[in-house]
Amino acid sequence: MANIKLKSTNDLESWDLKELRKLRITIKNRIESLKSSSKPKPLPETHPLNGMEIDGCQSLLLRVQRAEKNL
Repeated sequence: MANIKLKSTNDLESWDLKELRKLRITIKNRIESLKSSSKPKPLPETHPLNGMEIDGCQSLLLRVQRAEKNL
């Protein structure tokens, strides 16, 4: 399984396709969680989505999709 913890989302070009896919799925799940819950589950500090709100997750999702297309 791809490990996305402790990886920087600022350098998506260094991620492989499996990691990008896992991150994309995780972002989509997080967006749904933030939309549907008044108090979403807190993420560990090592998680790449820690502290992100819906807008940040959506912009990261776009960057991930672009990075996947470039591979």
